Amino acid sequence: MANLQTKIGKLEMKNPVMTASGTFGYGIEFQDFVPLEEIGGIIVKGTTLHHREGNDYPRMHETASGMLNCVGLQNKGVDYFCQHIYPEIKDIDTNMIVNVSGSSVEDYGECASRINDLDKIPAIELNISCPNVKHGGMAFGTTVAGATSVVKEVRKRYDKTLIVKLSPNVTDIAEIARAVEAEGADSVSLINTLMGMAIDIEKRQSLLSIGTGGLSGPCVKPVAVRMVNQVAKAVKIPVIGLGGICTAEDAIEFFMAGATAIEIGTANFLDPAVTIKVRDGINNWLEKHKCSNISEIIGVI
Repeated sequence: MANLQTKIGKLEMKNPVMTASGTFGYGIEFQDFVPLEEIGGIIVKGTTLHHREGNDYPRMHETASGMLNCVGLQNKGVDYFCQHIYPEIKDIDTNMIVNVSGSSVEDYGECASRINDLDKIPAIELNISCPNVKHGGMAFGTTVAGATSVVKEVRKRYDKTLIVKLSPNVTDIAEIARAVEAEGADSVSLINTLMGMAIDIEKRQSLLSIGTGGLSGPCVKPVAVRMVNQVAKAVKIPVIGLGGICTAEDAIEFFMAGATAIEIGTANFLDPAVTIKVRDGINNWLEKHKCSNISEIIGVI
């Protein structure tokens, strides 16, 4: 066996395969299909300060080599998570990570603060692709000012490993990455979904209730690999790569581009055991190419 151990900030990981938020529930939904403790890290669905119903249906649509979604961060809020979900997941023997979202800087900070008190949650992932309701609805992650405002506030109130999930819907993603690194991010993950749209040409209307949605799946992988490579060259903190990963070969592209770990998202809907298959495939590839450690291929291009 090759050494697949890796490190993200203070986070020690037994292997570099993680699940992407919103595609793996709270982990427990998948325990009949895959041994959860064998996954390097599980990032649970987006959690907000207050209860959110999400968007109206329809809110998912299959596309060529991918899918669109506008679920809208449906969840019961951070207090419900702390009281009801945390007790169910805290003893899973892997890194249980909470994806934190918000509609204001204050919401992000307060949500992160409450999760900071949970002993067995070693990290959070900040979703800065959310709209800033106080300033016209532009996503926090699309400007340096917006991204840094969230990270700065959360860093004041959260002292564990902080991962910032970057939006690809920007002109210069490396600039955003450098900005959140400067404010104390321990790692960045990318890419979040690309904005897309699909139209029912008979009804002459969008196939999603709010018009647009996030595009994910194999179709976004070349864009994601390119952005991971750009960011890995621009920052000193570890980069987590995601976007269309379905196989070990896909994951290895991200490692060679500069990722220290990867997340698998949409592929979980196709195969609930894909995380373990990718982990085993990475090991087999390393052994075949006489590599004893995953670190030997990170950023090699």
